[in-house]
Amino acid sequence: MVTRSPHLVGLIGRDIGASRSPWLHEGEARAQGLRLLYMLFDFAQRGWSEADLPRLLAALHTVGAAGCNVTYPYKQAVIGLLDELSPQARDVGAVNTIVLKDGRAVGHNTDVIGFANSLACGLGDRPYRTVVQVGAGGAGAATAHALMMHGVNHLHLFDIDNERASALAGRLRAQYPSRRISIGGDLVFALAAADGMVNATPMGMAKMPGLPVPAESLGPHLWLTDIVYVPLETALVAEGRRRGCTVIDGSAMVIGQAAAAFALLTGCTADLIRMRASFDQFAPAKAA
Repeated sequence: MVTRSPHLVGLIGRDIGASRSPWLHEGEARAQGLRLLYMLFDFAQRGWSEADLPRLLAALHTVGAAGCNVTYPYKQAVIGLLDELSPQARDVGAVNTIVLKDGRAVGHNTDVIGFANSLACGLGDRPYRTVVQVGAGGAGAATAHALMMHGVNHLHLFDIDNERASALAGRLRAQYPSRRISIGGDLVFALAAADGMVNATPMGMAKMPGLPVPAESLGPHLWLTDIVYVPLETALVAEGRRRGCTVIDGSAMVIGQAAAAFALLTGCTADLIRMRASFDQFAPAKAA
């Protein structure tokens, strides 16, 4: 019989070699006197496909893992493999943390609280009545819900997959009937009338360089935030700063969601200030 270890965890995703999650979780565990091993299950590196998700989750059950985090592009794909969803994960329609216990897999979403915290800390007194969000996938669903929680009145969604944007808009309208949710249209015009914008796409990552919006649409009237944190200074963050925007980089969201996930996976409360210091001290391994 396998004895369940409460501190064997990991991250499921593609091209995740640069993730700071192992550093954040293992560092916080050491500070609390816990033994924790955080593994990366990089589907690209291992040559796996989405069809391998059930096999991996079964293996994690077998070895007694406490659970795992989930990132792009599997935050929605894992839902059908789980026994239960937390209320927030069900509302969002995406999972970024899976807790394995007593033979059951329960999906949670800590991206919402991570992003909500980043807004609360980074916006100050900037207005947020109208917001443009680019991206309506798993991460975009979480940021959209956080924006609604923050009090946004009009959310304008853009996504290359119009059906995905429509599905997210439908869920948001059902949960927030007094708010206005728009889909698509003229992105430049929408940004000109907005208070802020959110990049909830992978655009800006090292493997997907570039801007998710036209550079000329950015200006001092806008605050902007990027969920990408590798690199921390994305093209959007750099261009936004250059053009006078109030900018929130991806660090606050990743730290906030990691702290909430750490609590779910270990049962111990993470120290946000210590996790921020750990994030700032991160030094990626250099190639030999």
